[in-house]
Amino acid sequence: MTPDLADRFSLTGKVALVTGASGSLGARFAETLAGAGASVVLAARRTQAMEPLRERLAATGAMVVALDVTDPKAVTNAFDAAEATLGPVDILINNSGIAEPGAALDQSDADWARIFAVNLDGARRMAVEAARRMVARGQGGAVVNVASILGLRQGAGVSAYATTKAALIQMTQHHALEWARHGIRVNALAPGYIQTDLNRDYFAGPHGQAMIKRIPQRRLGQPQDLDGPLLLLASDAGRFMTGSVLVADGGHLTSPL
Repeated sequence: MTPDLADRFSLTGKVALVTGASGSLGARFAETLAGAGASVVLAARRTQAMEPLRERLAATGAMVVALDVTDPKAVTNAFDAAEATLGPVDILINNSGIAEPGAALDQSDADWARIFAVNLDGARRMAVEAARRMVARGQGGAVVNVASILGLRQGAGVSAYATTKAALIQMTQHHALEWARHGIRVNALAPGYIQTDLNRDYFAGPHGQAMIKRIPQRRLGQPQDLDGPLLLLASDAGRFMTGSVLVADGGHLTSPL
């Protein structure tokens, strides 16, 4: 890598806020950003669960903040706390999300509303709060919304989740259009099926194995497979990208349903 290219991927001097940092993917995102030089704000409801990660990243200036993305006051407080300790947030990774699989006919209004409250409304709330502060500061910034290939295709038993991710992709592109003049880039990262502790047993079983066979690369993604796409969207290496949807799925979208 040439020095110029390395500089463009560097996040030295940047402050990045990662929502859902108590989960395995959020934690990986935080480690990746810190490894590129960013000071990282670890944000989630379960603050105690993030303490081991904060300790591992202590040398980079990582901090933990309590955050429920469905609570407007909690969102404001999280940004205020980040600014007071590390400085203004330059990069937002909108990673909070919930998935409650179930047939559409079995899903209640409350189930539907709960998934939308986190996956879409919460993401919008975080993005708008970040953008307002970026505009006021006049320095621009980057927002990365973590979507899914299920926002681009269909899957059985995930109608609410998939609908939120499709809407998140549309929101990404509209925010990109509106905020480009302020130097704010807004992109979506759309992972395919990534192996985590939560889904390991499922993918080891017969249904999971059958799904893996439909992925052209014939394997699940690993969390580290998202490192490069994340850094591209968060850093100056992707400075001419906004409104993009970056898919990392082993070719799954090219396969038949």
